[in-house]
Amino acid sequence: MRVVVADDHALVRDGISSLLEAAGFNVVAQASDGFEAVIAAMNLEPDLVLMDISMPGMDGLEALRKIKAEYPQIKVVMLTVSEDDQDLFEALRAGAQGYLLKSMDASSFLMNLEQLKEGDMAVDPKVVNKIVGGYIELAQSNPAPEKEILTPREIELIGLVAEGLPNKAIAQRLSVSENTVKYHIRQILNKLGVQNRTEAVTSALRLGLIDPP
Repeated sequence: MRVVVADDHALVRDGISSLLEAAGFNVVAQASDGFEAVIAAMNLEPDLVLMDISMPGMDGLEALRKIKAEYPQIKVVMLTVSEDDQDLFEALRAGAQGYLLKSMDASSFLMNLEQLKEGDMAVDPKVVNKIVGGYIELAQSNPAPEKEILTPREIELIGLVAEGLPNKAIAQRLSVSENTVKYHIRQILNKLGVQNRTEAVTSALRLGLIDPP
């Protein structure tokens, strides 16, 4: 995966870039503000832009909107210290594929980025409940038609997803392969009519299929 790292602190950029390179990612550029991030996205069309929110000049949220307007296929994940609800939901509304906090450990950070390769969002566990709560509030104000009920195995699996477990941990818990977990998740997304794991958990909660984690 080709990555652009955008942060206004050089040491942070270098540290993140080194971590990504060691994990097999290809860091194709670094940017010190939102404007440089947009230029890098335009010139290089990376797979992922990993970007801070608070930066001088053009901030990360404005850069996110500009990148998504011109290159919607580029994944953008915010990497920030901000747990502010407004920043979180503004990023998601603008099309971010993830929201990670700089306080997370390296292994969790890399695990979340691996989720992107499977088509899932990269979301810090600390903000998952905020996102789920936001989706539930939206769903209650805009009721969805009744969806096909999941099988007992699918309900068990989406319950583990709600706990924040990645595919590998779910596979170990259920004594199945990761490919089997991926298959079941695809089935769950199709049945619930949603796009990703976070929306699937929200829908399952709203339908009463699982209890809140």
